Amino acid sequence: MSSRQLTLHIFRYNPETPKQQPTTQTYLLQEEPGMTLFIALNKIREEQDPGLKFDFVCRAGICGSCGMLINGRPTLACRTLTKDLPANITLMPLPVFKLLGDLSVDTGTWFRDVSVRTEAWVHTDKAFIPDAQEERMDNETAQQIYEVERCIECGCCIGGCATANIKPNFIGAAGVNRLSRFMIDPRDERNEQEYFDVVGSEDGIFGCIGLMACDDNCPIGIPLQGQLAYVRRKMALAGWRR
Repeated sequence: MSSRQLTLHIFRYNPETPKQQPTTQTYLLQEEPGMTLFIALNKIREEQDPGLKFDFVCRAGICGSCGMLINGRPTLACRTLTKDLPANITLMPLPVFKLLGDLSVDTGTWFRDVSVRTEAWVHTDKAFIPDAQEERMDNETAQQIYEVERCIECGCCIGGCATANIKPNFIGAAGVNRLSRFMIDPRDERNEQEYFDVVGSEDGIFGCIGLMACDDNCPIGIPLQGQLAYVRRKMALAGWRR
């Protein structure tokens, strides 16, 4: 069985040379067995165009660096097999995030800002005792926390979110999911009104319009729909009690 010739249409733009207009550059590549888009992009960079910019670290769907729009859908290049795609492939950078060049975007600054805005750390008045045993919690609660902690901050849920593409201050499913982790954690001593001050707004949980593209596009399958519903329900009650 002969391999296909792939045609990749890749977005090209360097923000440091704004006079040069964004364009799409076409590359031809022979498909190989087991080829992922990560492998394809590396072959293009090594054999055809060393100036092509895209991000990668782990190559195993753990670091979240290689998120991009693949034929219009936000997902990870390293977890996308070319055999599952048509021979014509269009690659664009994730929207919402600052463009660094070509397919490379700055997700780190965005996620750091959301961490600060959602106060994503355990709030407690208890004194820290370095040599004390860790606080115990039941397995079910620990499993719930683990489930939402699996987020790799790839930005795919944000890139596919209609509200995040319109409202630059919207924290998106990633931000809500992060805060829900602390709502579940029994060590966090914030009350519902304190959580409401953080996320009970149009830039928080009430900005979600419920299209659920975040849930559809999460490459590691975090149940974002359930987390959004959980936080919305708690914040609706908190707002009513106000």
